[in-house]
Amino acid sequence: MTRHVVLLHGIWMVGATMQWFGARLRAAGHATETFGYHSVVGGPDDAVPRLAGQLRDGGPADIVAHSLGGLVALQALSLQPDLPVGRVVCLGVPLCGSAAAAKLAQQPLGALWLGRSAGLLREGCATWPARFEVGMVAGSLPHGLGALVARFDGENDGTVAVEETRSPQLADHVVVPSSHSGLIFSGEVVRQALAFLERGRFER
Repeated sequence: MTRHVVLLHGIWMVGATMQWFGARLRAAGHATETFGYHSVVGGPDDAVPRLAGQLRDGGPADIVAHSLGGLVALQALSLQPDLPVGRVVCLGVPLCGSAAAAKLAQQPLGALWLGRSAGLLREGCATWPARFEVGMVAGSLPHGLGALVARFDGENDGTVAVEETRSPQLADHVVVPSSHSGLIFSGEVVRQALAFLERGRFER
């Protein structure tokens, strides 16, 4: 079954960042489009209503979102629970808030790096309407900039701790050997995303 998938990038990235991932989804027979937004100067106040509009105008869709993009997507679904969205695959999304973002915001000029997305990254978006099936792919290779500002006690992808990606509302959760940025360039993550989009659960 062909699915229409909307792709969202994370902070400090652009829509083209998701091109590799989208190409793999298209090779598997799905249609894709990218939602681009200004993660620092615009933030969720600008991105959330624009995403909701694109989703409403585009018809039934699923979502694959990396990092901050997942928080933007879940906030849109929480504010407009009638959006025509079925399944959401989150890639390294700090549902419970990001300790690395909170630490960075305390550093000189740190708030400038996070811009208008600082609040959402610190607080997360741990709840959403139950009608949406949300799955999480978390990374466990601790290679990333987050390690420079935050201390992780457990598994992490170098930017987001695995525990920050968990929520009892998730339909499924899987951990893969990937760094945070590597999640959008991993064949294993593509395989898991396809499994969830098509069946609502990850491969074991």
